[in-house]
Amino acid sequence: MATTPTASRPPSLTEAMISLVSLVVGIGASIYFFGLSPHVPMLWGVLVASLVALRCNYSWTEIQDSMVRGITHALSSIIILMIVGILIGLWILGGVVPTLVYYGLQVFSPAIFLPACAIICAVASTATGTSWGTTGTIGVALMGVGAGLGVPLPMVAGAVLSGAYFGDKLSPLSDTTNLAPAMVGVDLYTHIRHMMPTTMVSFGLALLGYMLVGMAYGAQGGDASRVEAILDTLTATFTIHPILILPPALVMVISFRKVPAIPGIAVGALAGLAAAMIFQGASYETAM
Repeated sequence: MATTPTASRPPSLTEAMISLVSLVVGIGASIYFFGLSPHVPMLWGVLVASLVALRCNYSWTEIQDSMVRGITHALSSIIILMIVGILIGLWILGGVVPTLVYYGLQVFSPAIFLPACAIICAVASTATGTSWGTTGTIGVALMGVGAGLGVPLPMVAGAVLSGAYFGDKLSPLSDTTNLAPAMVGVDLYTHIRHMMPTTMVSFGLALLGYMLVGMAYGAQGGDASRVEAILDTLTATFTIHPILILPPALVMVISFRKVPAIPGIAVGALAGLAAAMIFQGASYETAM
């Protein structure tokens, strides 16, 4: 008589904790004690979790299918990260980022720069639905402006990330904002409405902090000679032209029309390629 296979079961709390603790301890020890990357400990965590799943009577085929589903869910984010890397390189080569830095240095003052950073990135990430795309494009330009104004870069990075994650959390175009309610069967806009109180309060407090810090830097005043030196370097290295503001504007318009993030960012990268070849005189081989 054939043996009936044992039904799979959810892991117990102890079994689940074994998987979690193995991963956390492995990554922590690898980074803290040995200064290594977390990749090998993550593989160790996968191995331990697989052994726990086998103990819970899951077949290897089921475990493998679960891994594939997890990778599939993360694939769009991985592709966005790769395209953002291409976009940043082409926007720098094409003079888009230098142009944003050039005009930003003439518009912003140290007193208003940090809250302006947070607000600009919040608007951009809400429109695009991606925090990575925002930090990798507008965020890079704002870091350059902050360096020119003499604002500490860790503070600039904090303001950029505050705005980027604000929009990524509340944007109806964000993948994580769509995924969370879909997993539990909740309406998207109901989910956003319930997130707004905590998000708005925390963002408001962050803006208040940036305003107070900005007042201190505004009282000190910016280093005009340093700003002039940066402007001269930018104009000597790149062709600066107002039309080079169009690639970021194009990405924003595409996002407002609810085009998915991957093709929208890809169009921005192609616009950066055109800018590099037309305005900076870069060859196609150099741009590639």
